[in-house]
Amino acid sequence: MTAVHQFLPTLARRDAVGGHALRVQELLRDLGAESEIYAIDVGPEMRGRAHPYDRFRGGRGTTWLLYQASTGSRLADWLMERPEPLVVNYHNITPVEFFAGWEPAVAAELRLGRRQLAQLAGRTELVIADSAYNEAEVVALGYRRTAVAPILFDPAVFEHEVDEELLGRLREAKAAGGADLLFVGRLAPNKAQHDLVKALAAYRRAYDPRARLHLVGAASSHAYLETLRAYVHALGLDDAVNLAGSVPDAELAAYYEAADVFVSASEHEGFCVPLLEAMHHRVPVVAFSEAAVPETLGPAGVLLGSKEPTRMAAAVARVSGDPALREALADAGTVRLADFDLTRARSRFAVAVRELLDGATA
Repeated sequence: MTAVHQFLPTLARRDAVGGHALRVQELLRDLGAESEIYAIDVGPEMRGRAHPYDRFRGGRGTTWLLYQASTGSRLADWLMERPEPLVVNYHNITPVEFFAGWEPAVAAELRLGRRQLAQLAGRTELVIADSAYNEAEVVALGYRRTAVAPILFDPAVFEHEVDEELLGRLREAKAAGGADLLFVGRLAPNKAQHDLVKALAAYRRAYDPRARLHLVGAASSHAYLETLRAYVHALGLDDAVNLAGSVPDAELAAYYEAADVFVSASEHEGFCVPLLEAMHHRVPVVAFSEAAVPETLGPAGVLLGSKEPTRMAAAVARVSGDPALREALADAGTVRLADFDLTRARSRFAVAVRELLDGATA
């Protein structure tokens, strides 16, 4: 039997790469391969789903190792020394410059990840990138054999009860006037939530003085979080900007349910799963066209070549104020989401690994 065992630094609940790894494991097993997951850190809710990586002792028959690469980790150095052939599933590593001035420790981890990614080029038989944007990056590093298969996204994760108490509060605020703008993602310099705050200020001045912005996601940088809070206060937007932090699934569903527009000013995304979440909830998207965002969003939203605050504000006003346009964008999102249908994405990933399962090498 062919075995394809996965390795990643952390397996945690509600992490896009971790959820992807669990679905890849299911796919590999469905294809007849033996497949286990090994990690450095396993979240308490994932115990029993992964093994400590240093307990891996090799496999029987033809064994491949599949590395889920998204940051620097001692795991990459460990994999460099293993004798088994290696596959890299690349989800992108945030460029160091976004964190260098904010979190030196995070910047060092990212710098390590970039160095390791380059070192793994000569060791890797195949890279599966989850976007063409990511594929171009590894091709530039000298990886010889590549394929593109999107992240395995299952909208069924949203098929649970909405937090009705939170949804009630959000609707009560909406009844008093003002649109609800939403962004979901880590509070981080590359996500540029500060630019969304600028856009909100411009939008409130020109179009909708009661509009609100909800920023959902844990902070990757305490320094950035505190600076963002100070910036919100300096602009007099304390009552208009909600720094929600990481929230349970039911609360996240409530934020999507109440949102009028999903807004993104992010400067670096290797894929951007929250765009798919917005499409699933039929929330129209206005986004800065950068990195992999236009590739993932396709024609299902309003893409902006500039995130100058008044331009973003005008786009949000156009979308939020035109019911026909909102409906058209929601319909386009539903169509676009079908391109990432789990069954279709599984097929694309299966094509990428088929030769491995058949016992072939590069």
